Amino acid sequence: MNMQTNFISDRAMTEPATRQSIMVLLVDDQLVVGEAIRRALLDEPEAEFHYCANPLEALAVARKVQPTVILQDLVMPAISGLDLVRQYRADPETKNIPVIVLSTKEEATVKSDAFRAGANDYLVKLPDRIELIARIRYHSAAYLSQIQRDEAYRALRKSQQDLMESNLELQRLTNVDGLTGLSNRRYFNEYIDTEWRQAIRSREAISLLMVDIDHFKQYNDNYGHLAGDEVLRTVAQTVMGCFRRPRDLAARFGGEEFVVVLPQTANDRLQLLAEKVVRAVEALDLPHRASSVAGKVTISAGGATTIPRNDTSFLSLVETADRALYEAKRTGRNRAITEGP
Repeated sequence: MNMQTNFISDRAMTEPATRQSIMVLLVDDQLVVGEAIRRALLDEPEAEFHYCANPLEALAVARKVQPTVILQDLVMPAISGLDLVRQYRADPETKNIPVIVLSTKEEATVKSDAFRAGANDYLVKLPDRIELIARIRYHSAAYLSQIQRDEAYRALRKSQQDLMESNLELQRLTNVDGLTGLSNRRYFNEYIDTEWRQAIRSREAISLLMVDIDHFKQYNDNYGHLAGDEVLRTVAQTVMGCFRRPRDLAARFGGEEFVVVLPQTANDRLQLLAEKVVRAVEALDLPHRASSVAGKVTISAGGATTIPRNDTSFLSLVETADRALYEAKRTGRNRAITEGP
C-alpha cells in the first residue's frame, strides 16, 4: 500500500456511496506518523489510506476523498486539530464522517474538548495496531451503515412519493370523463351527495344545472361522430369555464348531457348563470345545419334550487332540474329555465 498525500485514486472517484471498503484519511503534519499509520494498514487489503500533511488543505481533501474515517492530529501548525473537527462538522459534505482525534497524551480536559467539538473517538498516538484497526473498522462500519440507511430511507420516501402520485393520478383518471375532461357521472354522484349533506348541516341553498346539446343526434348524422366528439369537448370546456368558484363542479351526465353542481347558490343567481352558459355556447358559432333552432350549435339548460332537509335526497333536485330542462327544450330550446324557492 502506497501512502497518498492529497491524492484521490480512481476508485475513490468512481465508487458509489454504498462502497464497503474502508477509506482512511490521516491529517497530521508529522510524516513519521503518516508512515506508521500506513504500515499499520498494510495487512488490511480492503483499506485505502490517504494522508494530508497540510492542515489548511484538510477540509478540501476530506471533501474529495470522502473517507469512512478521519484520523485527526490535535496539535498542528496554522490551525488546531479541534478547529478542523469543527470545520468537518460544519460542512454538509463531511459533517457525518467519523473523526478519531490523535493526541500525544491522555488528558481528560483535552478529551472532553475534543468530544464537544464533534470528535467520535480519542486515541493517544501512536496507538497499538490492533486497537487502531479495531477503532477504524468500528467507526467505518457504523458510517457505512448510516449511509446505507440514509439511502434506503431516501429510496423508500421516493417510492412512497411515486406511489402517492400514481394513486392520485389513478384517482383523477377514475373521476374524469375521458372524452370531455369534465368529472364523470360516478364522481358527480359522490360530490353532490357530499354537498347535499353539507347544505343540510348549514341550511343553505344548493342548485343544480342540467345542460343538453340541442339536436345532437342530427349533428352526428350530418357531420360524423368524430366531429360530434369535438363538439362535445368544446361545449364541455365552455360550460366548465362559466363556473369558476372552487366548489362548483361540472360533470358529464351522459351522452350530450352535462350537469353543474352549484353549492350556496340561490335561484335568482342560478337563472343568471344558466342564461350565461346558454349564451356562451351560442357565441361559439359552431355550424349545425341540421338544427332547427339557429343553424348553429346551441344548448338548452334546466336548473333547480332547494334548501335540503334530512328527509330528502339529492335525487329530488336532479329530477326537478331535469323537468326544467325538458321544459326548456319543449318551449323552443337554446334557452334556460330554472325552478326553486
